[in-house]
Amino acid sequence: MDQPPFLTGQLLLAMPGMSDARFEQAVIVMAAHDEEGAIGVGIGHERAGVTLRDLLKQLDMDPGDAPAAPIHHGGPVEPGRGFVLHSLDWSGQDTVQIGGLCALTGTQDVLQAIAEGKGPSQFVVSLGYAGWEQGQLEGELTQHGWFTAPASPEILFDTGSEDRWAAAFKSVGVDPSLLVGEGGEA
Repeated sequence: MDQPPFLTGQLLLAMPGMSDARFEQAVIVMAAHDEEGAIGVGIGHERAGVTLRDLLKQLDMDPGDAPAAPIHHGGPVEPGRGFVLHSLDWSGQDTVQIGGLCALTGTQDVLQAIAEGKGPSQFVVSLGYAGWEQGQLEGELTQHGWFTAPASPEILFDTGSEDRWAAAFKSVGVDPSLLVGEGGEA
């Protein structure tokens, strides 16, 4: 039996014409991918009208030193659950490393640390995640719905949300303006 591609620490990029509009120009950091399925956190689209400071207030936390950073659509699964992808210079309760790329924390201690000015030096906050059952992502990859690209701290932390999709394609030599959503006939 063929082993699935283990994409942990890679970027998953939605191809033009993907049938699910929720993933149009999606950029997903793959947090886990094994024989049982896959989980990723979206970093390509911001939620309108809500910042990290707003989120902290909604959680009855003093925003303190937290910047008015955007909150991202992490994915359609558990859209009220928060995840922080962050630099490796901070670790807390239930923090897991995603390869050498970054760490992922889904508990409020990271938000508290950010508000207190003691958190990670770089971070992206998302609500929700994308999940795939066993074999589901592999099937979607063969249907040309997704493209994989290496992840880098520069794309994750130094590139604006609206530019991440194109930057990830360009990082592997693909001009995203030349991508089309439908195939032609010969």
